Amino acid sequence: MAETESERRRVIVRNILSKEECEELELIHKSCSTVGYRPNVFSTTLSHLIATNSSHFIIPFVPIRERLKEKVEEFFGCEFELVIEFTGLIRFQDGEPKTFAPSAGDVAMYTADSRNVHSVDEVTHGERLTLTLWFSRDSSHDEDAKLISILSQKLLHRSDKVPQLCLPLPASSNMYWFSPNQASPDELGCNICWARMNVLGYDIYYSQNTSSALDCSELLLEPLQLARGDDLFHQPFANILHALQVVQFFHWKASEFPTSKFETEASKVLHLSQSQKENIRNLKSVFVKNNQLAETVFRPVIINEKEQQSFSWANFSAAVTAWEDYIRKLHKQLLNSLPHWRTHQSIFSCPLDESLEGT
Repeated sequence: MAETESERRRVIVRNILSKEECEELELIHKSCSTVGYRPNVFSTTLSHLIATNSSHFIIPFVPIRERLKEKVEEFFGCEFELVIEFTGLIRFQDGEPKTFAPSAGDVAMYTADSRNVHSVDEVTHGERLTLTLWFSRDSSHDEDAKLISILSQKLLHRSDKVPQLCLPLPASSNMYWFSPNQASPDELGCNICWARMNVLGYDIYYSQNTSSALDCSELLLEPLQLARGDDLFHQPFANILHALQVVQFFHWKASEFPTSKFETEASKVLHLSQSQKENIRNLKSVFVKNNQLAETVFRPVIINEKEQQSFSWANFSAAVTAWEDYIRKLHKQLLNSLPHWRTHQSIFSCPLDESLEGT
């Protein structure tokens, strides 16, 4: 007799994540991910966010983790018994599952045993983004305690409690290099940070002195400017990850920046010289050796043509400021939450301390 769904211990819950939550997780993944542990996999883990000075991006995960944990405990009848062992934006393993077609915001919950061997279909264009959580009854596998310990070391030694602008710090360059055969990293491939910006129409410019004096891997840590067409945006970014986060934020929130309100910012755009264009072309040939690979993997499946045609540096300049406000807000929430997390050795949603409201 065939097993029932409950006997297999699996369930599908529709629309458990909102559209806004899905889009914010996508922003984090596209802004922070590295090459994963297997070919064609890119991952964003909470520990990696901490390591790259992007701890504040943990905050959007918190209510989602709580909601999913409650659903899992309810379905499997193990209230207050589970700890979260792993949280990450990643893809599934191989196997022979029962097929279902999820929509954005849907969740599949199942036991991690032979009754629920699982896999996913091959992606032929673009990316499939999956939020993966592992749960355990073994408290020694609790992810929260480990994350809280690392966060405490990084944040609580500071003498001030005022949220600062947290600029990301890239990991080692090999963690951002993607090629069709990861076993041969020198094969034609691309830097995923560079590629993600290129497919959205941006070029990256380093000053002539910087680009000629440093090794290519060191350039990822150096200040840069963004270009588009013949234009060079005046504002420098601290490093490639900083630029990538602002670009992805802009394309997440593009509709919220009306051009007319920020027209004066457009004067802060320079015209690229021929030598600057040559500098851009030379570096792009090093960091994006396979344009077709970059386009196939990273170009959005749905292109907003109206957004592309109406792009303005004035809007982008407004997005830089909005990104800074967004990051400060998340960092404020993190500073407010961490003492409570340390006390309870658990990561959970906390009300904002009123003393931080004006900072």
